[in-house]
Amino acid sequence: QVQLVESGGGLVQAGGSLRLSCAGSGRTFSSNAMGWFRQASGKEREFVSIISWSGDMTYYADSVKGRFTISRDNAKNTVYLQMNSLKPEDTAVYYCAASRVRWGILTQTQSYAYWGQGTQVTVSS
Repeated sequence: QVQLVESGGGLVQAGGSLRLSCAGSGRTFSSNAMGWFRQASGKEREFVSIISWSGDMTYYADSVKGRFTISRDNAKNTVYLQMNSLKPEDTAVYYCAASRVRWGILTQTQSYAYWGQGTQVTVSS
């Protein structure tokens, strides 16, 4: 079992930055690839980024590539999402999720076993 808690969301102006954190508990946290998803109001949950269990491999959605950076600190059981050059279209609830594998290009929600409760990110124009 893995429990995930996101934090770091908030209100920011366009062009600004935020860093999201996802604190995990459970003995399998550091063994699994971790992902970030987001869900805007009235839209389906969409993939943002994924990082391998060791942190040496990452993958991003085209919409955030070059602006967002995913990282992890397994000693702290924490995954981060650094978001720069934010745009109003980045407004959404952001969720972290734990997969059951060490790595893969996992862009579908059904590939993840555990989810956090989400943190709201609002980007004003």
